[in-house]
This record gives sequence, structure tokens and C-alpha cells, in this order.
Amino acid sequence: MQFKEGDIVEGKVTGITKFGVFADIGEGVSGMVHISEISRTYVNDINDFLKIGDTAKMKIISIGEDGKIALSIRRALPDEVKPKREKKPYTPKAPSKPDSSYVWEADTTAPTSFEEMMSKFKQRSDEKISDLKRKNPEARRTKRGAGGR
Repeated sequence: MQFKEGDIVEGKVTGITKFGVFADIGEGVSGMVHISEISRTYVNDINDFLKIGDTAKMKIISIGEDGKIALSIRRALPDEVKPKREKKPYTPKAPSKPDSSYVWEADTTAPTSFEEMMSKFKQRSDEKISDLKRKNPEARRTKRGAGGR
């Protein structure tokens, strides 16, 4: 039998390493299943999943030019049937009552030109910096030369 990529074969585990398992897929041909291709779940120890002599369905994922065959048990498993989520009809929520204690006012002091915006920005920045310096006296100190004060 000639093997080709995508074939599902029955493989018998002939060896186990820390990075995967070697399996005989028939006619004296063997391939390797990498640890990441053993299960859909995380595999910390291969011995938790397979033992020497176990058989499993395996999918041929590649055949190298040198004849090495890469196998996958995970990809040979049947597709999981995921339960369909029930779609619920959209029901808009009733708007909540606004808090009447706050009265929104239009900003009548909004700057009209770029220069006015920059001026207001600088003023607010200076006010914030002075507030920070008042709250944190250490922020007022500046470093001086190596000679001290």
C-alpha cells in the first residue's frame, strides 16, 4: 500500500520519547507523532495517554523527502459536535431616568481659535502643576550641581 498525506491509518506505538511517539503503520513503515499531535488537550506526560503496544487511528500529515512520516492522532479524531447556542431575541431595555440633581450647562467659554485653546491648555496645566506642588512639598525641590545647596 502506498501512503499519502491525509490518509487515516491504524498505528501501533513502538516507542515513546519525551517529545512524541513512534508508531508502526504497517508494511514495515513507521512514523512519529509529535507530543502536540497526541490529544486536543495539553499533554504533559505522554504515558498518561499512550503505552507501548497501544493502537490508535492516525492521520498522515506529511511525508518528507527523506521518507520520514509525520503523524497526528489529534487530527484523526472525529470533529467534536459543538452544541448550538440558542439565539435569544433582542429586547431593548427601557431607558433609565436621568439623575435630575445635575443640570447640564452649555460651555459658553469654549475657545474659538487655536491660540485661545492653547492659552487655556497652558493655564490649566500651570494650575495642575501648582496644585501638585502644594500637595507634595518634595516636588518643589530641584536638583542642583554636585556641590550641594
